[in-house]
Amino acid sequence: MADPSSYRPKPGEIPVDPGVYRFRDKDGRVIYVGKAKSLRSRLSSYFQDIAALHPRTRTMVQTGASVEWTVVRNEVEALQLEYSWIKEYDPRFNVKYRDDKSYPYLAVTMGEEFPRAQVMRGAKRKGTRYFGPYAHAWAIRETLDQLLRVFPVRTCSSGVFKRAGQVGRPCLLGYIDKCSAPCVGRVSPEEHRDIAADFCDFMAGNTSRFVKRLEQQMKSASEQLEFEQAARLRDDINALQKALERSAIVLGDATDADVFALSSDELEAAVQVFHVRGGRVRGQRGWVVEIQAEGDVGLPEVVEHLLQQVYGGESPDGVPREVLVPVLPPDADNLAEWLSTLRGARVDLRVPQRGDKRTLLETVTRNAEQSLARHKVTRAGDLTARSQALQELQEALALDQAPLRIECFDVSHVQGTQVVASMVVFEDGLARKGEYRRFIVRGAVQPDGTVRMDDTAAMDEVLTRRFRRYLEDRDTSGEVELDPGEDSGGLIDEETGRPKRFAYPPQLVVVDGGRPQVQAAQRALDRLGIDDVAVVGLAKRLEEVWLPDDEFPVLLPRTSEGLYLLQRIRDEAHRFAITFHRQRRSKAMTASALDGIPGLGAVRRKALLKEFGSVKRVRQASEDEIAAVKGIGPALARTVHEALREDADSTPAVNVTTGEVLD
Repeated sequence: MADPSSYRPKPGEIPVDPGVYRFRDKDGRVIYVGKAKSLRSRLSSYFQDIAALHPRTRTMVQTGASVEWTVVRNEVEALQLEYSWIKEYDPRFNVKYRDDKSYPYLAVTMGEEFPRAQVMRGAKRKGTRYFGPYAHAWAIRETLDQLLRVFPVRTCSSGVFKRAGQVGRPCLLGYIDKCSAPCVGRVSPEEHRDIAADFCDFMAGNTSRFVKRLEQQMKSASEQLEFEQAARLRDDINALQKALERSAIVLGDATDADVFALSSDELEAAVQVFHVRGGRVRGQRGWVVEIQAEGDVGLPEVVEHLLQQVYGGESPDGVPREVLVPVLPPDADNLAEWLSTLRGARVDLRVPQRGDKRTLLETVTRNAEQSLARHKVTRAGDLTARSQALQELQEALALDQAPLRIECFDVSHVQGTQVVASMVVFEDGLARKGEYRRFIVRGAVQPDGTVRMDDTAAMDEVLTRRFRRYLEDRDTSGEVELDPGEDSGGLIDEETGRPKRFAYPPQLVVVDGGRPQVQAAQRALDRLGIDDVAVVGLAKRLEEVWLPDDEFPVLLPRTSEGLYLLQRIRDEAHRFAITFHRQRRSKAMTASALDGIPGLGAVRRKALLKEFGSVKRVRQASEDEIAAVKGIGPALARTVHEALREDADSTPAVNVTTGEVLD
């Protein structure tokens, strides 16, 4: 742990203007992002008597090694910059919002030429309109099935859509009038886009005009004695009404609001939000947050960070006219101004005091209370078990500190062929899948020119490549010697704008194997001069933990949380490695002798196979015959002919009857 006074800036250096600040650890990694009305006042509070700080804040300033800041013009800009940096760096000590489930949305891809309605999860995409979230995917599909009678928008995948256009026949939904079949030209792209736009308007809450329009058409058809058409329109109206019945009416028809509620204990808070559009509850969503991730975080601060997370990446359509919260955030006026900027119109941020909106807030609060109770039951032992596991590893392996970042490496191959390796990362006992890496092992070249491909050589190579990249990134960034306001240098990838994957070292390296693999890994680190990373191996036979310099392994109890964590990491690395190995092996098994020939691309390979029928006949052809193929010149024909001859000479003939290898 660092002494905060070692990097405390002089009070006169810190401006009194509003701005955003970042704490970095000794490796240059951003561990906390915050904003302040006055940077001098806020930053000075972190460097007071350590004993007076909240335990988590004390840990944060002791983990840090530098602090930097950026001055902005006003608090709204500070709010925007803080959100951007939190999304970019994912700091460890910032408030973490964890979805209590993965919520599906009804999405319409308006950015495509032929918009498609479908169920979507995960990150939102540009040019796509989202409705929801829904509690279950089947609820979306039932709603969509009802509405396709009235709004026959495309729902098929790109492959099905393209294939239908090629054969000139629509899919089943096109035949039963639940798709307007733009794939076969039944409607023009403009007409189909209008259908999709009407569908989006209906889902956004503008429902009455569509019902009234269908009722008028039904009456008109009935007056003209077109009873079959009138009956079909009647069924369409019933379908719209059934879709509307799925959303409870809670407020006036013109009400668009998001209603937030919280339920908390000393450590965590459960957040619930109801999305009300057109007076109806269109969706529900929930999060769980650690409210003491920072010393001065209370419910108002939780609300502020929550609104940043929810609306920071939204399109203007995703921000409603009203945002109802249980308590106002500290900078309510600036936050409302920021939301208004995102929406392009005024957003009212307030606490409902009476009436239907207050009653709805109480309903959302009851949902939050139930969500917190479920979370505490399902995760009661999780936080405790992870902390216990890290503490057990620190004690058993005699580490200076708990291994907050653990990297595990595994090698996978079949008899020395298609050798690959994997690196998985666990932070605070949880997998960070975005930082997993895969390696193709090249092998160690021996003095006699042979290539060594055994497990220890592969482990040595992989560890060397991984930590050489770490050293390069560290040298590029100048470690953590950054002046206040200076950019992050080499820690940020210039192309993606995100932190580099190899820029931060682990506290513990785990290798899959026994003493030979551990010693190979240790030699790789010693060769690079890295002496602050511990190395252990986990052998599968008896689940023994091996240290590089010990003659005998460390035996952890079978009920040990530390051993269980090591097993999870090892098994994850093995799964990741074996998956990559299978992909490489499958690709190699389907490779052609024509692959890899210089100048012979996919189009020319296809032309050769179309002309000769097989690789065998191409190999038997002369240079002139190969050159006669369209797109193949004399020089390329000579290259192909020689490459296939060399391949034939290096491949032994086999008697297909006996399996005997012939000379």
